[in-house]
Amino acid sequence: MMRLFAPTPQILEALRGTGILVSVGTTNEDLNALSASQEAANSWVTTNIAPYKDDVAFGWVTAGNEVIPGPLSQYVPGAMTNLYNALTNIGLDKVNVTTVVHGSTLGTSFPPSASAFSPPVVDVMTQISTFLKLHGSPLMINVYPYFAYATDPKNIILASAQFSATTPVVDGNLNYYSLYSAMVDSFNAALEKIGMSEVNVVISESGWPSAGNDPYTSIDNAKAYNTNLVHRALTEGTPRRPNQHYDVFLFAMFNENLKQPVGVEQNFRLFYPNMSSVYPLF
Repeated sequence: MMRLFAPTPQILEALRGTGILVSVGTTNEDLNALSASQEAANSWVTTNIAPYKDDVAFGWVTAGNEVIPGPLSQYVPGAMTNLYNALTNIGLDKVNVTTVVHGSTLGTSFPPSASAFSPPVVDVMTQISTFLKLHGSPLMINVYPYFAYATDPKNIILASAQFSATTPVVDGNLNYYSLYSAMVDSFNAALEKIGMSEVNVVISESGWPSAGNDPYTSIDNAKAYNTNLVHRALTEGTPRRPNQHYDVFLFAMFNENLKQPVGVEQNFRLFYPNMSSVYPLF
């Protein structure tokens, strides 16, 4: 699987015939127009999806990235609806149309069982989740135990952030040995609270930076987190949904030298520019 934040023609051309399942996003700046006009959504799909539809395996189209909460959130439900209609018009009604959210949509996030969407976003998250439930599509969530750990290392232990804790955090009758599982189940619980337990989640981003914030960032820490995450994604669900398979996108293939500010955000790479691995994942 590969996630593209925007429909880059050079990358889509390279993906032809590979069979790699692709998630491609609209830009946040496009949301207003896509929501306001079916014709705009048709044009976006005609330009960015239709030329590749027979050779690229599109799995998801995401309407915006991390715009909830915020002024652009109002446009997400309409954009999703119009994009779905446009994809259906070219025979791609099986492509999941969704959006990507992060932890700030949750007003309460711990313990997982107490989690709920914050009051300002309940309405838009209900609209989005109703669409997702209707079409059997997942909600995409960005999950970063690194940021929680690096922000509060006195109360969050490294072992919990990296899947190696031996003592669980107990939440009712559920035991959490990893912060990742707790964060994912916080979204599951929030969806249940708005009556959307049928909506599954996909982890659209997760990873650990290898530099930029010593001593929390290092190649060893990045390797430990990402290799353990891969194993978890392939073998287990979460305590709240133990039998659910979670699709997970690792962030990111390469470092981002133009991203500002300088620091951890630039240092999530899995590969060097020559395509050699920074560390083995499998």
